[in-house]
Amino acid sequence: MLRIAVPNKGSLSGPASAMLHEAGYRQRKESKELVVIDPDNEVEFFYLRPKDIAIYVASGKLDIGITGRDLLLDSGASAEEILPLNFGRSTFRYATRPGTANGPEDFGGMTIATSYEGIVAKHLADQGIDASVVHLDGAVETAIQLGVAQIIADVVETGTSLRNAGLEVIGEPILTSEAVVVRRHGADLDHPQVQQFLRRLQGVLVARSYVMMDYDCRAEHLEQAVALTPGLESPTISPLHNEGWVAVRAMVPAKEAQRIMDDLYELGARAILTTAIHACRL
Repeated sequence: MLRIAVPNKGSLSGPASAMLHEAGYRQRKESKELVVIDPDNEVEFFYLRPKDIAIYVASGKLDIGITGRDLLLDSGASAEEILPLNFGRSTFRYATRPGTANGPEDFGGMTIATSYEGIVAKHLADQGIDASVVHLDGAVETAIQLGVAQIIADVVETGTSLRNAGLEVIGEPILTSEAVVVRRHGADLDHPQVQQFLRRLQGVLVARSYVMMDYDCRAEHLEQAVALTPGLESPTISPLHNEGWVAVRAMVPAKEAQRIMDDLYELGARAILTTAIHACRL
């Protein structure tokens, strides 16, 4: 069986399980379940701490894992990202009290507090900055107030908690993260089960990003309509019973669907419908 690691808790857990369910895999029904066997798909799922997943995968004990890009890089494990999953997005940045520093170039001799010691140490080393890094678990905003560090490095979403602590974001982002599929360095990516797993997840990503659009239009307007809805290969065109009319079907980006519907209507198209795509293979 293919052995796959899935986050057991935290912000990545729910979306990861939801994506796997959409991809046709059995998932746990209770949070206490640590292992789920899916015999129909010949897969065994292990629910682990997100921070540990890259390490398990790198050891070769598990074939594939879903974790955050930040957690993968911070672990230093011999594992690599093979597919971004478009959820769990976050930005990792430096922050400090106003007037302390403008960016990493001013960090010389200072101490930086973070829960991601591996990422920060590498970032500083890559830029040739001589600063100390202290590891703290959990919220690090109070590290400056308590004199543990002059700078913090942490995940920033809205920045509200930083502002409430009297801190400001400085410098460029250290890292932009999201959920990713990881595999041990040097592992065989051509394995049939691995390829099937990746195709299924890619199918979910496409299904979430596109909708199927159907509409009727006059034959003389077809070329203009097709220019608006080119589809992935090309749209499906079918003649209608009423002479001079055709039916068109094509996949279109979900975020552009309303604008495309407006443009088609202005062109004279009618009976314009969109339907969700639940699964696909490209």
